[in-house]
Amino acid sequence: MPKYRKGKVKLEHHLLEGAEEYIKKLERLQSVRTIIPGRIFRNQKGRGQKGLFLKYETPSGWKLLLKNGSTVQEIFVVTDDKELFKGEFLTKFNS
Repeated sequence: MPKYRKGKVKLEHHLLEGAEEYIKKLERLQSVRTIIPGRIFRNQKGRGQKGLFLKYETPSGWKLLLKNGSTVQEIFVVTDDKELFKGEFLTKFNS
């Protein structure tokens, strides 16, 4: 799949089923500059929770995990203010 940009989203990989809904919510956050969906892989631990989760800080922002059953997609968010993003994320996705 060729790389292309659509708004704040830079697509380099396919999207996990249901990912567009979460990405649209991320795009609306003030602190987000760019969203980069990453690789998709299978989680060996079984089903677990579904949703979007903060994983860890990166030099340019945050790594998130989108979990959909036993399938997981990495999503990288580029931001200038990591703490603002964390607050916005927790308000938007943990309610």
